[in-house]
Amino acid sequence: MPGTPFGVVHLDVPAVTSGLAVGSLVAGIVSILVSLLVACVGVVGADGDGAWAAGAFTALGALTGAGAVGVGLFGLQQIRRPLPPPAVRFTGRGLAWAGVSCGGVGLLLNLGGLGLALLLGMS
Repeated sequence: MPGTPFGVVHLDVPAVTSGLAVGSLVAGIVSILVSLLVACVGVVGADGDGAWAAGAFTALGALTGAGAVGVGLFGLQQIRRPLPPPAVRFTGRGLAWAGVSCGGVGLLLNLGGLGLALLLGMS
């Protein structure tokens, strides 16, 4: 305060990248990689138990894809929430959106790979 011996100090806290956004992106990428495994196992093992193995991996890929979408949406909510100045601010909106989109694509690719494995296993 000017004219007094006292002062008001606001500490400048640097912005931190949201861990939820980073986790969402990692889970989305894992979901896409598992979907490639589902498709490969389904095509290679079409004459035997390939559909069963693809189904097992589809469960893993679908869970990671759905988790990536959920955690990414929570990360967006965390980034969007306004807090007073001494609190920590979060960044990483692009990472969160990339995690949501990768998770959704991974989820769809996993289900498509399972469908392909079932189609080839029935013929």
